[in-house]
Amino acid sequence: MARHLITSALPYINGVKHLGNLVGSMLPADVAARALRAQGHEVLAICATDEHGTPAELAALAEGVDVAEYCTRTHELQRSLGEQFGLSWDWFGRTSRPQNHRMTNHFARRLRDEGYLQVRATQQVYSVADGRFLPDRYVVGTCPNCGYVKARGDQCESCGKPLDPTDLIEPRSAVSGSTELEVRESQHVFLLQSVLSDRIREWVDSHDGWPQLTTSIAHKWLDEGLEDRGITRDLAWGVPVDPDDFPEAAGKVWYVWFDAPIGYLGATLEWAEDQHGEGTAESWATFERWWRTDRGAEDVTYTEFMAKDNVPFHTLSFPATLLGSGEPWKLVDRLKSFNWLTYYGGKFSTSDHRGVFMSDALDLLPADYWRWYLMANAPESDDSSFTWQLFGEAVNKDLVGTFGNLVNRTATQVSRHFGEVVPEGGEPGQEEADLWQRVDERLGEYLTHLDALEFRKATAALRALWAEGNGYLEVREPWKTVKVDRDRTACTLRNALDLLVVIAVASDPFVPASTATLRAAFPEVAWESLPLDAGLTTSARLAPGAPFVPPGLLFQKLDADVLAGWEQQFGGTP
Repeated sequence: MARHLITSALPYINGVKHLGNLVGSMLPADVAARALRAQGHEVLAICATDEHGTPAELAALAEGVDVAEYCTRTHELQRSLGEQFGLSWDWFGRTSRPQNHRMTNHFARRLRDEGYLQVRATQQVYSVADGRFLPDRYVVGTCPNCGYVKARGDQCESCGKPLDPTDLIEPRSAVSGSTELEVRESQHVFLLQSVLSDRIREWVDSHDGWPQLTTSIAHKWLDEGLEDRGITRDLAWGVPVDPDDFPEAAGKVWYVWFDAPIGYLGATLEWAEDQHGEGTAESWATFERWWRTDRGAEDVTYTEFMAKDNVPFHTLSFPATLLGSGEPWKLVDRLKSFNWLTYYGGKFSTSDHRGVFMSDALDLLPADYWRWYLMANAPESDDSSFTWQLFGEAVNKDLVGTFGNLVNRTATQVSRHFGEVVPEGGEPGQEEADLWQRVDERLGEYLTHLDALEFRKATAALRALWAEGNGYLEVREPWKTVKVDRDRTACTLRNALDLLVVIAVASDPFVPASTATLRAAFPEVAWESLPLDAGLTTSARLAPGAPFVPPGLLFQKLDADVLAGWEQQFGGTP
């Protein structure tokens, strides 16, 4: 049994996440976690809401509520939606909790002591109308790189170029819209990434198994030259800077992109303290077992999941924090990054009422429909586009026509001719030997792709495994043979039921609610004794006469007029 730490990029707190957010981090992390647990490994899956920064303040301001109240409410909403989607976190924390505050200030002190932080006088945008400094996203204007007129003061959403508020053309306040802005001096803490650049490059280059998307982004930033990064902001909402540590920055908060990745550690500490009590030696030891390589984490494989826009922060800035601390913290081993999922080639947009968000999706269909489509079309090698036609094809061909069809036709034949028991009689022949050889091959392919975090290839191999069952039934034709050879029919259907047990184990990472329904059809199977490994096909054999409860239809076909109505409802083609 190996130990695996899994984190997904923290969903930002400003509202319900769309399907692109889901497939870019949280859903693949869950599939990986479920697969590793099914293989018998020890897994700790951690996520949290990212709650600091200007968008949280602006969202709360727009709703006329206190930002802390807004974040508490939205955290509960995101947690509930994630659970309804079957996301099996071990802990879903919050970056606003005291554990993350303590960890963030700890790293700031360590970086200062190691000589990697420096206080500098900077030129900041000040709004006369608002009577305050306007950090990053509080300033909007035209991007000097691509001309996008709604660029934010930290990054242009159109071209992706990192920006400072003073870079923007025709800047204005995101709070009041005022253009009465001045540039004034303000003291801020900087992380000296330029000094750490060689160490970061050496660490990045040590991971030759990372996806090309991950390494190309990291090397692009390194080759362009890492710049020192301001990691404090003139805000009220965030992790406060300890004035005893940095008196020049008293009254400021740490930059959200400094404290958010530390939130992985903060959320793990939340989990540990939930188990053993706040501030106890047991909770700290439990936390260190996953994060300190001198306290047990040396045998942990740490995997991060994120969309491509998060890659620079996780391959450069966050490692700079951990490496620069001078302490033996666990750094990521595998970093799985994704391209964009678009909506008909354009962006999902709350303001334009365009695209499907997690709450919308669950109002329409159960989570497994979406889980399957998203992972079968995950934007791994390139951007992928959601369309209702592709969604309907994935549901109707894969879930209904292949998986659901195999379960339904097998259950129907068994209950019709043998009652609600595993059929007894008949000896397996060459057809059965050929079937299980092919199943072994398909299962081997599936496990290989899962281990490599190749999700589209894994779903293709799983789909092929489902298809083997339908092909076997077509060859054996139990609906015909039952009239002339009951023993042969019993053997056929018993093997088909054995294959359903294999499929129930193998399919669980992708469609867990459906496999739970399928598992309930076999009440005497000891599922915990059936790990997802190469030996599954020999261990997943049913005893003749064991009870079998037909599970009913697992999936419903989606009609063209229903899909057309949803396309119209959610925006459709531009």
